[in-house]
Amino acid sequence: MDADNFIKQFLPVAKLVESESGIPALAMLAQSALETAWGTKVKGNNYFGIKGKDVLIRTTEILDKPDAHFPEVFSVEKFKDANGKTKYKYDCKTWFAGYATPIDAFRGYANFIKSNPRYKLALQQTTPERYLEAISAAGYATGLNYKQSLLDVLKSVQKRVQ
Repeated sequence: MDADNFIKQFLPVAKLVESESGIPALAMLAQSALETAWGTKVKGNNYFGIKGKDVLIRTTEILDKPDAHFPEVFSVEKFKDANGKTKYKYDCKTWFAGYATPIDAFRGYANFIKSNPRYKLALQQTTPERYLEAISAAGYATGLNYKQSLLDVLKSVQKRVQ
């Protein structure tokens, strides 16, 4: 699936969930696009990379500790981030949530965000940009440069929906 088809397919879903949750549709669309490489890497209808107990998936995790536990670890690489802080890149398998349909995934994401106190500030934001910045600051994902990646994808989404 390419970016245009991803947006065509999931913008109506994101708008519906925005009307139910108040979370900006374009922010959800951008985040799901980033998490799934525009829908090309989706397992168990999980469009947001939410951890759970349904689907075991190979992934990359960037953590501060060298002794994290995952169901299966293929490798751990120690490195320094842009700020000189020691990090560990895990190539591993871990459990993710599974959903019956994409709309269940978008609703599941909204429920996850709304039920987790660390995202309270994000829910107070009124623009997709500020929402995504707050999600990133709250530690949504372990990826390096997650905030900038989200904002870059958001710009791409915004250009396509104009």
